[in-house]
Amino acid sequence: MKTVARYASLVTFSHTVFAMPFALIAYFYALWSTDTPFEWLLLVKVLLAMVFARNTAMGFNRYADRSIDAMNPRTAQRDIPAGRISARNALWFIIVNALLFAATAAWINFLAFCLSPLALTVLLGYSLTKRFTAWCHIVLGIALGIAPVGAYLAVTGQFAVLPILLTGLVITWVSGFDVIYALQDAEFDRQHALHSIPARFGIRGAIGISILLHLITVYAIALIGSYYGAGTFYWIGAAIFVALLIFQHTIVTPRHLDRIGPTFGLLNGITSVCFATCVIIDLYLRY
Repeated sequence: MKTVARYASLVTFSHTVFAMPFALIAYFYALWSTDTPFEWLLLVKVLLAMVFARNTAMGFNRYADRSIDAMNPRTAQRDIPAGRISARNALWFIIVNALLFAATAAWINFLAFCLSPLALTVLLGYSLTKRFTAWCHIVLGIALGIAPVGAYLAVTGQFAVLPILLTGLVITWVSGFDVIYALQDAEFDRQHALHSIPARFGIRGAIGISILLHLITVYAIALIGSYYGAGTFYWIGAAIFVALLIFQHTIVTPRHLDRIGPTFGLLNGITSVCFATCVIIDLYLRY
């Protein structure tokens, strides 16, 4: 159990909650909008694909950044620099999870399997972007944002408008809060020639960009609700989502960066779970 706990810590498994609720929205929308019978096995396949994909991405992030993490006081106690997991074992963990992801995608359907290398390219590529672009936060958003499209493809084998809109929502939401999270390392990034929006635009500029991204998120929420004729529960979920976004930007200011921490991730996890719960209820009532 200790070994499992160490690898769960390596990939911050609890943060799976960021993208998975949106994948579940797309999954249930696909079922109900196409009159597809519910199958537990298919749901298990989707969940497994998401877990394996995220393990691959986060494991590679920790592996690629191990020397950087060792230099940063905030991250020096992560599992690889702290010696709890060796770099070799972390690499094997990444390879195994990538293979399991591809195998699960093939188990889902042929299109999912064909797209799995592209998904892996995005998931793995994010970890390298901080070395050459300040817009690495957007790439992280894209990496998580492909989850709704993937879940919809698992059910239908084709693309549709609503999961693409969900992808846009996730991209801007995740990018926005990742910019806030990166405020903690702005000075460290500058000193070590790493790229981030806070390092390039400063604290106030980064907060402004984060607010802009979250305004686009709010627009996407309204657009999605209007697109499928959402009912009361959707708009309740939307109101909770927007209220928690506003709360984030209320508590994190240039003078209060100390409020960013583990609870910040918890807050965003609560945001996605509350929204998804309300939307899935609304979809069930709608269809």
